[in-house]
Amino acid sequence: MRSGVRDIYEELWQNNTDVAQQTLTVPFLQHMQRGDLQADDYVAFMMQDVLYLLTVTDLLGNMSRRPLPNDLKTFMQDRYQSYQSFSNYILDRFKLKAPLDIRPIPALERYLLDYRTIMDKEKPIFFAVSLLPCSRLWIWIANSLEESYCNAYFVWKKGNMHGNPEKHYKVLLNNNLKTPNQIKRANQIFRQQMQNEQNFFAASLVE
Repeated sequence: MRSGVRDIYEELWQNNTDVAQQTLTVPFLQHMQRGDLQADDYVAFMMQDVLYLLTVTDLLGNMSRRPLPNDLKTFMQDRYQSYQSFSNYILDRFKLKAPLDIRPIPALERYLLDYRTIMDKEKPIFFAVSLLPCSRLWIWIANSLEESYCNAYFVWKKGNMHGNPEKHYKVLLNNNLKTPNQIKRANQIFRQQMQNEQNFFAASLVE
């Protein structure tokens, strides 16, 4: 960024790294790192994650059909196409057929409700903000987990280590979040969704 120009994209992450650090310590991820996570707990987590993926894909489809400024329209359409493609891959990979009859655990139900509330009650730029915590956190967690190829859950680490959320979000957020009130609200929503991520991981294994 040019000198004197705030990088809101990066600020949102830096302001919430405490939640990221706390998330890394939850039992589910610690047992995954050690390789002794019970297989049924991992399967249950994955099924909830599939439900998350399909639901957020539908929400993005809704947003992509709304009248929006050009940059937001392009963002929503691109993200929808990406999520839709990945949804199709996951359904085929696990031989599943949508719609799935999966009940969300309370933590995920709360998370998805917050997405819907943001979509319906906030300006569209804040829905974009609400998507970013998942994109940044999962990459960070995957790179932070100390796992070797011998770990049965290295496949999760490997599958989530890479990605470039900056490409999709940085210019959009920095161009659309200018006023103190906009930046304050973006921070609130970002932290709320980071906390939803932590709650989801924490609820996936309660010891």
